[in-house]
Amino acid sequence: MRIVSPCWKPSSEAENSTKDSNGRFDGLLWHKDFGSHVNGEFSMAVVQANSLLEDHSQLESGPMGSLDNGPHGTFVGVYDGHGGPETARFVCNNLFKNIKTILGAAFTSQNQGMSADVIMKAFLATEEEFLSLVKELWQEKPQIASVGSCCLVGVICSGYLYIANAGDSRVVLGKLDNLDKTVKAIQLSSEHNASYESVREELQLRHPHDPQIVVLKHKVWRVKGIIQVSRSIGDAYLKKTEFNKAPLLAKFRVREPFEKPIMTAEPSILVQKVVPEDQFLIFASDGLWEHLSNQEAVDIVNTSSRHGIAKKLVKAALCEAAKKREMRYSDLKKIDRGVRRHFHDDITVVVLFLDTHLASRNTYRGPFISIKGAGYSSSGIEH
Repeated sequence: MRIVSPCWKPSSEAENSTKDSNGRFDGLLWHKDFGSHVNGEFSMAVVQANSLLEDHSQLESGPMGSLDNGPHGTFVGVYDGHGGPETARFVCNNLFKNIKTILGAAFTSQNQGMSADVIMKAFLATEEEFLSLVKELWQEKPQIASVGSCCLVGVICSGYLYIANAGDSRVVLGKLDNLDKTVKAIQLSSEHNASYESVREELQLRHPHDPQIVVLKHKVWRVKGIIQVSRSIGDAYLKKTEFNKAPLLAKFRVREPFEKPIMTAEPSILVQKVVPEDQFLIFASDGLWEHLSNQEAVDIVNTSSRHGIAKKLVKAALCEAAKKREMRYSDLKKIDRGVRRHFHDDITVVVLFLDTHLASRNTYRGPFISIKGAGYSSSGIEH
C-alpha cells in the first residue's frame, strides 16, 4: 500500500489556539480545527487553487426543521462549483434553508421527521430557484447559464445517516471491524462522472437517440463532449434549450435542440442507521480524492488527533500533488491562486466524528452551530 508521508510541520500556534470560532486563514488555506456538533465533533478545511474559490461548504447543527421543537441533528454540505462560484454559493445559501422549510411543513402537518423525500425535494427546489435566477439574469449575464455545482450532503438525524450526492464529490465512512479491530474505509456516495462506465450507460439509456450523449475527448469522457459530471445543480445550458443559444459562448452550445434535460439535479440518496462501529465520516470535494485513496484518508484520521484533522488531510493531498510534480510542499505553498490550479484543484474537507451515544438524540442543549467553509457569509447571489 502506498504510504502517505507527512511533509509539513504543524503550527504550534494553530494547534494550541482555541479561538477559531469562524476558522482561520493560513495563506490560501482556511481551517476550522475543532468544534462540537449535535452528534459528536468536527473539523473543516478548504484550500483555494482557482483564481476565485469555486468550492463552498457548510456545517449546520441544531434544529433540522423550521421549528425548534422538531428533530435536531447535523447537516454537512460540500458544493464543488464549476464555471464559476455562483451556483455553489447559491446552494450554500439556500439548500439547507429548503430542507428546514420542507421538513418543518412535514413535521407540522404529519409529525414526519427527516427523510430521503425531504432531501430530494430540497435539492429539486434549490435547482428550480437557481434556474429561475438564470432566467432573470439571462439578458445581462448569460454566462450564468454555464455555471453549476456538484452537491454532496450528509444529515445525521434521529439515529439515521442520510447521504445525498449529485456530482463527483465523495463521502467515506471509517468503520470499525470488530474482528481485526482495524478501521475500514467504506464509500457511501455514488459518483456521477462520465469516467465511470455505469454513468455512461445510464446516460445512453436516458438518451437512446443521441449517439453523442457521451464523447471521448482528449482521453476524457465528457457529457456532450463538454462536462465530466452528469448530475449537478445549475448548468442551465444542459437543462433547458432556451439557455443553449447565443449570447452563451459557442463552446457551451450543443448543435441540436434537446427535448429533455441532458443533465439532472436529482441526487443519489443512501439512508442507513448509525451503529456503534461507525467512527467518522470524511466529506470532500474530488480535489482530495485525486491524491488520496479512501483507505489512506481513513488511516490518517484514525491515527491522528481529532484537532485539525481536516487540515491534515488537505495538507497530505497537497504533499502528494507536490510530489507528483517533483517539488516540495513548501514550494507549492508559494504558488499563487490561479496558477495553483495547474497543480491541484480547490479542496474542501469536513470530518465528522460520530459519538454513538449522541447519534440518536433528537434534542440538544448545547449551542447551535452554523459555519461556512472559508469563512463565507451569505452575501452574493441568492434569493
